[in-house]
This record gives sequence, C-alpha cells and structure tokens, in this order.
Amino acid sequence: MTKINEDLLDAWLRLSIAVNNPRLVTEITYNESLICNILYKHAHSEKATPLTATDLCKMTNMLKSQMNRTLNQLEEKNLISRERSTTDKRQVYVTMNLQQCHIYETQHKQILSILDAVISKLGYERSRDAIRILNAISEVAEQLNLGK
Repeated sequence: MTKINEDLLDAWLRLSIAVNNPRLVTEITYNESLICNILYKHAHSEKATPLTATDLCKMTNMLKSQMNRTLNQLEEKNLISRERSTTDKRQVYVTMNLQQCHIYETQHKQILSILDAVISKLGYERSRDAIRILNAISEVAEQLNLGK
C-alpha cells in the first residue's frame, strides 16, 4: 500500500513536470520565466523598493550561481537591466525591461490559455479548491524550510 506522502510527492512531481514543459516555455527557460514573472509583477505593483539578485534568490530558492547565470541569460536577451546602487556599490538592482518584455508576455499568455483549458475541464469550484490547496501546501512547505 502506498503511503500518502508518496502520493503527494508523485502529484507534486507530475505538476512540476507539466509546468516545466519545454513546449510551454519555448522562448525563455523555466528559470528565466520564473524570474521574469517576479520582475514583471513587481514592476506593475505599488512597491517602490528595487529588487536585488539576493532578493530573487530568497524568493525562488535558487542558488546564487544559478541566479547569476539566469540573470546573465535574461540580460543577453535584453529582458532585464542591472544597475548598481549609487548609495551602496555592493547592491545591484534588477529590473524588467518593459519595452522588451513581449517575449515574456507572449509566453505568459500561452500558459494562461492552457490554464484556462484546465479550469474549463476542472470547473470553477474545483479550480478554486485546487488553488486553495496548492497555496496551503506551499505555505506549509515554506514554513518547514524556514525552520532549517
């Protein structure tokens, strides 16, 4: 008999594999898309504080080396800019180039259309339940990771 923890792990991995599908993320990699999503939402929010690579590492649990590689790739594609702080030379702020973000926006729209199809098949209420459950699982997992 399979333990529930194995079932939860299998479901988690299936979802991760489905989301990290190369047919969904064609122009930019999964990690690039993740960073773009954060920077895009941040650029369109009321938050005035700029984000650093360290902030992005904390938000994504990516290693610094992995983050630097991803930011270099995004900078090469002109999707982001990095600017050194005038007050603290150690701080480098990362921002989305909103004039060049059409690559991200196109991919994001493709993913949302797939999610619309998922919602259509699941139904609105089951989709809302899935969101609630996934958020609850994420919150618990984040709390457990903070304790380490």
